[in-house]
Amino acid sequence: MYAVLTTGGKQYRVKEGDVLFVEKLNAEVESTVEFSEVLVVSKDGELKVGTPVVEGAKVVAKVLAQGKAKKIIVFKYKPKKDYRRKSGHRQPYTKIQIEKIEA
Repeated sequence: MYAVLTTGGKQYRVKEGDVLFVEKLNAEVESTVEFSEVLVVSKDGELKVGTPVVEGAKVVAKVLAQGKAKKIIVFKYKPKKDYRRKSGHRQPYTKIQIEKIEA
């Protein structure tokens, strides 16, 4: 059994027990989060596709951690113009574990 859910502008194919990193959610560590925007559910070889979401389907996940990803360097440069700008960015994330898929 698997589902395709959407959160943070991205789509994820998940099954029970999966651990994944999603865009930052406003949730405490060790709390549960419900995702109701489920696009596809596959159960016992039967595929339910939503228009755009599957009615009554939801995915329940447990928040494991909140954190920031590794730093990326943003460097802007224009040759012969003495223009250099260096900055960094760390994207915040939420680590979740899928507990159950209800459809």
